[in-house]
Amino acid sequence: MRDHYPPASVVIPTHSRLRDLQRVVAAVEDQFAPGGRRPELIVVDDGSSDGTGDWLRQESGSGRLRALSQSSAGPAVARNRGAAAATGEVLLFLGDDTVPEPGWLLAHLEEHRLHGVRHHPLAVVGYTGFPTAGETPFLRFINEYGPQFGYLLIEDARRLPFNFFYTSNVSIDRAEMVRLGGFREDFPAAAWEDIEFAYRAVREGLSIRYQPQARVTHHHRIHPRTFCRRQRTAGRSAAIFARLHPELANFLGVDRVRALRPGQPLLRGLLALAVGLGERVPGLVPPQFLQRFVDASYLQGLAGALQEM
Repeated sequence: MRDHYPPASVVIPTHSRLRDLQRVVAAVEDQFAPGGRRPELIVVDDGSSDGTGDWLRQESGSGRLRALSQSSAGPAVARNRGAAAATGEVLLFLGDDTVPEPGWLLAHLEEHRLHGVRHHPLAVVGYTGFPTAGETPFLRFINEYGPQFGYLLIEDARRLPFNFFYTSNVSIDRAEMVRLGGFREDFPAAAWEDIEFAYRAVREGLSIRYQPQARVTHHHRIHPRTFCRRQRTAGRSAAIFARLHPELANFLGVDRVRALRPGQPLLRGLLALAVGLGERVPGLVPPQFLQRFVDASYLQGLAGALQEM
């Protein structure tokens, strides 16, 4: 057990979300470890076109943060670059639209201080939630029951399965990240690359804990139809995951793709109508309908990617 709070580095990949990023950076600056020590802050600009690069160069020049840039190489590459440049013992990953609440840093570091022991690497997952004022039945479902996050599915906060490793709000021993080579960079989008890393890491001895007091607020507008596009992208990335780890084919839904029958487009349309109605009348649409709705788009993306392989 550590008897001190390890130094920390916060890594944020970003792409054309300047206003959101500025809010995240300001919130990180308000985070302190015991003794008044601030974390190192590294922002990796992934080919932004909205003035983010200019703003980061200005802030980097003032010493407010460290800025790196790349040309639209994706979030996995950005996180790896940030991790390679970091100097802290603990890496904390945030999204460019996940704003940490007061006490976020301390909650993560306390877990590492109490439970991070030598030769037993640790990751800590915090809670990512939407602003209360904008929460809808669909947002609550995808946040708590698995399509995006699955906090209400957690059975033991002391030992999470690999698929709860969410890079919107997670910390990990930097030495472990380096030892395992970081995130695979052949995932083209922000989908499954974090879970694939965690799968490898858990097999190598990583423990993942859940600390609900390490909270961030997810300032991102998500509607059911736009989430369908995200699910199709996730399905395409799942095909890459299944190729890398065939033993996870059923976990990723490959068996369900083989069982698909004609009529899926009509089913997706009917489910979309039901979900839209449920947004206007809370409680009308049961969770199983919401699950079928998001699964239909995911399986569509997975099926298309598998056919192309």
